[in-house]
Amino acid sequence: MSDFKTGSPDTLAFLRKRRSHPAITMSEPGPEEDQVRDLLTIAARVPDHGKLAPWRFILFRPDDGRKIGAWLAQRYGALNGPLDDDQKNKELTRFTRAPLIIGVVSKAAEHPKIPVWEQQLSAGAVCMNLVTAAAAAGYASQWLTEWYTFDEQAAAYLGARPGERFAGFIQIGTATQPPVERPRPDLDDLISNWTETD
Repeated sequence: MSDFKTGSPDTLAFLRKRRSHPAITMSEPGPEEDQVRDLLTIAARVPDHGKLAPWRFILFRPDDGRKIGAWLAQRYGALNGPLDDDQKNKELTRFTRAPLIIGVVSKAAEHPKIPVWEQQLSAGAVCMNLVTAAAAAGYASQWLTEWYTFDEQAAAYLGARPGERFAGFIQIGTATQPPVERPRPDLDDLISNWTETD
């Protein structure tokens, strides 16, 4: 009888220590074009009830980032009033910090059999797969949303079509410093065994 149980201790060890890197600490180089396609292929290998592929990708490069930053600074000012120098610089540089930013767009929509929530979860799984794949390929990565994810005009400027929304922007580059570990939840506070209730 064949034994189908095959483990990968190296993969488990990697997953135990995976950390996000702040985009502001990233530098060149980013992934080459063939690596980008490989990362996106891996990202798309997620649970997808109904095989709808209810997500898509938009690539943002640093050369585009300067134009995007100018637009975001203007939009943020229109929403919140005049920007001080720190906030203005923050908006101007949001899309120039990492060599590559991949927007993951959720295309979740009403379906006769597949709940919208399941489609949205699938897009979230794409983001996590992409972050993990980038880290496994040796790159720093971070999953961000920020205010422009939730502002309809900004999201449309960044490429979201009517009815779509960004699940996140995955920043990918080369680490310039080790990531700082953060406190993790106590599993005992998160785990329970099911019991029947009245």
